Amino acid sequence: MEEHFFQCPYCWENISMLIDISQEKQSYIEDCEVCCNPIQLNISTENSEISSFEAQNIEQ
Repeated sequence: MEEHFFQCPYCWENISMLIDISQEKQSYIEDCEVCCNPIQLNISTENSEISSFEAQNIEQ
């Protein structure tokens, strides 16, 4: 697991999440720990490092 910091697409607060870097591609929804809105996360890893991280408002 690796901690990753990013900005919430709703409230713009900096938050962090633990990312399972053993999975090459991940896509899931998790609520913001500040404003509780659902965030669509799309994550790719390569060589046990995060190579791509995208946090989107699911209403787009």
